[in-house]
Amino acid sequence: MIPSKPAITIILNPAAKGERARHLIRRLQDLFPEADLLTTKRAGHARDLAKQAAGRGDDMIIAAGGDGTINEVVNGMAGSKSVLGLLPVGTVNVFAMELGIPSKLEKAIALIREGHIKRLDLAEANGRSFVQLAGVGFDAQTVQNTDHNFKKALGPLSYIVTAAQLASQKPPVLTVEAQGFKTSQGSFMLVGNGRYYGGPFQFFPEASMNDGLLDVCLFKNLTHIDLIRYFQGIVSGSHTRFKDVSYFKSPLIRVTADREVPVEVDGELHGQVPVTFSIKKSALAVLVPGV
Repeated sequence: MIPSKPAITIILNPAAKGERARHLIRRLQDLFPEADLLTTKRAGHARDLAKQAAGRGDDMIIAAGGDGTINEVVNGMAGSKSVLGLLPVGTVNVFAMELGIPSKLEKAIALIREGHIKRLDLAEANGRSFVQLAGVGFDAQTVQNTDHNFKKALGPLSYIVTAAQLASQKPPVLTVEAQGFKTSQGSFMLVGNGRYYGGPFQFFPEASMNDGLLDVCLFKNLTHIDLIRYFQGIVSGSHTRFKDVSYFKSPLIRVTADREVPVEVDGELHGQVPVTFSIKKSALAVLVPGV
């Protein structure tokens, strides 16, 4: 239940610089004058600001940014009574897409003011919360190996170039132990709390954010041909039926590997294997569109 005059903090990651950032700040101040607007200055700052806001007992903490900003805010407010709001002003907003949050700022603010709350499961990877997706191996390696300047120059194309380079190398061997399933092995895996990954691609067609389970896609192979085949399967919705893809649900998953392999959560690197994934049922209150 949101009070009639709630205490609201907006945490904005002004990814754009200069006049574009100042324009966005002015728009938010004009459209949402009752909120306390804070801007992030560094990596991890959104988490610190959210923790402070939750500690004050703020009713709403609104993440204005992409999935990385949302992840930091959620980790800062985890365990509190604050409700999460979303203003998808970042470059990648898969979580907002999952929940049907409108991309237009005025509509997203109107939705927040309507006050419809839904409790969602909150996933964890070695104690780090994530809302949408985590990965072990290939996608995390792509994030890790893509040079910042290269990414700045080429944008999303830089990840494709890095991915092509990784596909020519020998992949690691992941060993996956999941509650309720026999131990299996693969080259890389994705763990989803929601359906989408990287945009409008349903990697996890059976995922639900309030079933108390994580959805897992374990891919056995990693060559250029396999990646093309997997992508075609994802677009057509048939990848979960491939013989070299294991798709299952579990509340607890542990992953080890035959070498150092990175882990990412909501698109941000988070250490190496071994990693344990778990789920907290209905642990996150989020403002969503009304039914």
